[in-house]
Amino acid sequence: MARSQPNRQNRRVNPNEEEKQYDERTLDIDRVARVVKGGRRFRFRALVVAGDHKGSVGMGIAKGADVTAAINKATEIAKKELFRVPLYKNTLPHEVEAKVGGAHILIKPASAGTGLIAGSVVRTMLEIAGVKDALSKSLGSNNKTNTAYATMDALRRLVPANLWIRTRQPKATKVETTKIKGVVKDEV
Repeated sequence: MARSQPNRQNRRVNPNEEEKQYDERTLDIDRVARVVKGGRRFRFRALVVAGDHKGSVGMGIAKGADVTAAINKATEIAKKELFRVPLYKNTLPHEVEAKVGGAHILIKPASAGTGLIAGSVVRTMLEIAGVKDALSKSLGSNNKTNTAYATMDALRRLVPANLWIRTRQPKATKVETTKIKGVVKDEV
């Protein structure tokens, strides 16, 4: 007797398996140690970035006894730390820079079609945030953790284009003088 294939519509859905709404990428995994009386105790530290490619991005760092535990913890932290990045025509609204520790990051908007010209950590973070065109320069340290913190700080400093302060005064309107019952009154 031939077995019939199970109907795909009648399959049970695992309630613990949630639909992936965020892109999660592991940027760095380090083995760290603490010294105790009997020697060294090793753990793992993971640096993870999460985002939705539509303007939200978050970063998390966590330690665990093994690599998967560290990555899972860091992913949860990254999802909790999500914030909105103001985008302007698939790029950034203005130039921004930030410095954390020895890492100094400069990020500039670019014209359409330029792509992401940035180092590995900055490129991944901008890509996950949904930025399509940008230029970046990493000055100073190339430590991935400090570079990631500096990039997050730079992205938090961005101001949306509609909140920019205009320095030029709008054109003045012609002031008309009218006389009402003997009182001169200026109208705008």
